[in-house]
Parts: sequence; structure tokens; C-alpha cells
Amino acid sequence: MKLLLLATTAAGTYALRAPTSMSVAVFGATGLTGRECTHQLLERGVPVRALCRDPAKLLTPLGSTGKEELVENDKLYKYKGSVTEAADVEKVFEGGDVEGVIISLGGKTKDVGPTMLTDGTATVIAAMKKYDVKRVAVVTSIGAGDSKDQAPFMFKMLMMTVMSSIFTDKNNQEALFTDGGVGRDLEWCIVRPGGLTVEKPTGVINVIEGEAGSIARADVADFCIGAILEKDFPYIQKTPCISSVGGTSWVKDRSAAAREGMTA
Repeated sequence: MKLLLLATTAAGTYALRAPTSMSVAVFGATGLTGRECTHQLLERGVPVRALCRDPAKLLTPLGSTGKEELVENDKLYKYKGSVTEAADVEKVFEGGDVEGVIISLGGKTKDVGPTMLTDGTATVIAAMKKYDVKRVAVVTSIGAGDSKDQAPFMFKMLMMTVMSSIFTDKNNQEALFTDGGVGRDLEWCIVRPGGLTVEKPTGVINVIEGEAGSIARADVADFCIGAILEKDFPYIQKTPCISSVGGTSWVKDRSAAAREGMTA
């Protein structure tokens, strides 16, 4: 039986899906967005299980902390391995306490290969099904899937040229959920951020319909964590494009003031 917690904020009361004894698995935890996800979860008292190619690169995020230091926390469990290796991925789930998953994979194609995003995500999906984990947030990009027209003009040019390989991989990664793929029956949220920065969190997150502006990775992490922890998160099985600058659709004030009193 999975328990619920209630978090009261200035914007309302939200049902949280699990007590803080349950953990969140983060894949891509050493990346700039993954570091933010890991840091913010730990700050909320949520245990994190992180699979890393090199655990020594799991540092504090510049945006939220202003420094890069090795993360040491008794609620952080680091696993060394590859997201494309089933045995490595399953180690993260073997404790039986993983309540949700954040996938924030990245890296240069020449370093990780042309299909790492798709292959790694498929491996995670298989492990989630084996261990009966339902909720997952997947960070891709503005311009992926059916959001091509929301990308700024110059970014579209990059998508069609030097970034064409990575966007083929991102599109195939998304299709694992959106096009009747193996993850279609999970409680997924594909998060498509605009131009990413490493600035301090603004607390302003717009779910947009028009052209995307920029957004701090710290704010992207906040949105992803909401997708995992909030029972009634409004973008489950959806593909929201998010931005802090510009945008046409204001959804929710997720600022620090609005979160006052939240316990997780």
C-alpha cells in the first residue's frame, strides 16, 4: 500500500504520493539538470538513488548552490554503471523503495553514442515494469516530437544541422512513450524545456503554447520533481514545453513563496 502526504502551499493543498522514506531514482544525475534534481530532492528530505558513469562527478549544482562540490548525504545512494546495461539499472530498483524516476540523460553524441537516450530510457522502462514503478519524468528539449514549431528560428537551424543526430535520438526516446511504445502505459511526463541556463531558480515556470524562451535548470528540476511527488500532477501523459521567459499560458506559481509550508 502506498501512502500519501499532504503539502499545504499558498497556491493550494497538494497530495504527495509517498512518505519521504520512499526514494526517487535519478538517471543522468551528474548532468547539469540531473544535479539540480538530486540536490532539490535531498533538500526536501527525499532519498535519491542515482546511477552514474562516474559518481565522482555528482556535484552540487551551480544554480541552486553557487558552487560545485561533491555531494555527500546519508539519503543519497550512488551506483556506478551504464544506463544502457540492464543489470546496472536494476541495481537501482532492487531495494524496493523507488516511488518514481527522473530521466535527464545527455552528453555529446561522440562520447555516448547516437542512440544512448533511446536505449537507456528503454532499459529504465523495462526495470520500472519489473519492479512495478509507474511514475516517470523525462527531460528532452523544446523542438523534440511535435514541438518543432515552438523552437526559436536559430535553434531550428541547429536541429536540422549539427544537432540532427541528437534530435533523432530525442524523438525516438519520446516515442517510447507517445507513439504506442513500451512505456505508453506508465504515468509519464515528457518535459520539454526552452533554452537552458545555470542561473538561480526563479520559481517562474510557464507551460507554453508559443515560442519558448529560456529557463533555469533549477526550475526544470522543480517541475520534474512535481511530476513525481504530486499525486494529481496535471501533465501526466502529456508533453509540456516549459519556459520562464515568454510563453502564452501561465499555469501555476511554483515560486518559493507559493511553496511556503510544503513539507516535501
